[in-house]
Parts: sequence; structure tokens; C-alpha cells
Amino acid sequence: MKTVPNDQIWAQVRVEANRDAEAEPALAGFLHEAILRHPSLESALSSLLAGKLANHAMTASALECLIDDALIDPDIRDAVLCDLQAVADRDPATLGYTQPLLYFKGFQSIQSYRIAHHYWELGHKPLALFLQSRISEVFAVDIHPGAKIGRGIMFDHATSVVIGETAVVGDNFSMLHEVTLGGTGKEDGDRHPKIGRGVMIGAGAKVLGNITVGDCAKIGAGSVVLRDVEAHTTVTGVPAKVIDAPAEEFPSLTMNQMLL
Repeated sequence: MKTVPNDQIWAQVRVEANRDAEAEPALAGFLHEAILRHPSLESALSSLLAGKLANHAMTASALECLIDDALIDPDIRDAVLCDLQAVADRDPATLGYTQPLLYFKGFQSIQSYRIAHHYWELGHKPLALFLQSRISEVFAVDIHPGAKIGRGIMFDHATSVVIGETAVVGDNFSMLHEVTLGGTGKEDGDRHPKIGRGVMIGAGAKVLGNITVGDCAKIGAGSVVLRDVEAHTTVTGVPAKVIDAPAEEFPSLTMNQMLL
């Protein structure tokens, strides 16, 4: 699809929502409530996430206030735009910006994590862990709020993604479903992977332990990675071994699943 600059994304979302409301009258009320009544992308996102994460323990209105407060942070707002742009750029199934905003749980789970991480960093750890639990229940994506994740992130499909507390993920990272960035046992302290920028991880891969995956590496689907991976290399297998250098400079941007 044709993308627009970050500062034009909200206007484009509104264009798409109006178009879809005209084409599908049955969705007009939903699109008005979800997008068209809101003054900004942040407002629409806050309402959407609050509605999904609410339960008997915390109402949608209470959650919306918490999310609004977090979205005041300009770094979070910028990351939201970069993540939305990442989906639009990299997912060939995407018809526009409205689709991932409203329907893609990969995008929604990352933004929910960003709210939980915000409160973790502020010292509100019980609240952050409550949000982690709800994110896991709602989206089947379990990201510890202590993990550090960059911007321009895409989780394609996203089901069964697990990211541990001390994991670090660089900018412009892409991965598919059933990926684990986890530990190897009961170690304390810094125990999870450090993933460089531009990395792509295929479906079902497990990256375990306090290891480093260098910038622009590619990890094949179903691999188990237990040792450091050098930048600009492709690894695959159980245990994973180097097979080649990626054909692309930034594997995360092309999403090419071929290994050779």
C-alpha cells in the first residue's frame, strides 16, 4: 500500500474510516465510535485499548485515564506512529492504516505493552503487572513490562509471543507468531536476549538466554538460538547455526522468509 508521512497518518486514518463507513453501512456506528468521534490518534487508541483490556477489576473509563496519561509522553506517541507505519510498510495484507489500528492484535498488544512499560518505569509495578496479565489474556501476547522495546516494531499475527523481563529489542524489528525471547531456566538478573535493530525472527523461533543477536540478522522459523548471533548473518536449525548472510540489508523491512 502507499504510505504517508507520520504527521499525516491520523488524517489518512479518518479518510479510510469515512470511506469504509460509506461502503459498509453496518460498520458506520462502530467506525464513528472507534475513530471518527475522536480528535486524535492518541484518543482513538486509548479508547480502543481501554475497551479491550477492561474487566471486572478495572473499568474501561479508569483504564482510559491511565492510558491517556501515558500517551502524553512524546516518546510513546512517536513509537505508536512508527509501529503503525511499520505494519503499513511491511505487511502485504494491510489495506491501510485503519486495519492494523482496529484489528491487528500485534499492533494493539505492542501499544498496550508500551503503557505497561511506562508505569513499570515510574515504579507502579503492581499496576504494570496487572496490565501485563490483561494483555496476555486478551491478545495471547505475554510481554513483561520491564522489557525494553524500540520503535518501528511489527509482530505479524502475534499469537503466543513471549518476551521476558530483561529482554531488549532494537528499532525496526519484525517477528512472526509463536516467538519466545526467554530465559534458559531459573537464573536471576539479566537473563534474556538482546536483539539488535533491523532483525527479523521467523515463526516459532526461540531465542533463549542472555545472548546477543546482532543488527540486521535473520533467524529462521522454528529455530532454537542459544548462542550469540553476529550482525548480518542468517541462522537456522535446532540448535541454530549460521548458514549465510541475509540477501537484504535490513531483513525486518523486507520480511523475506527464504533462508538462501
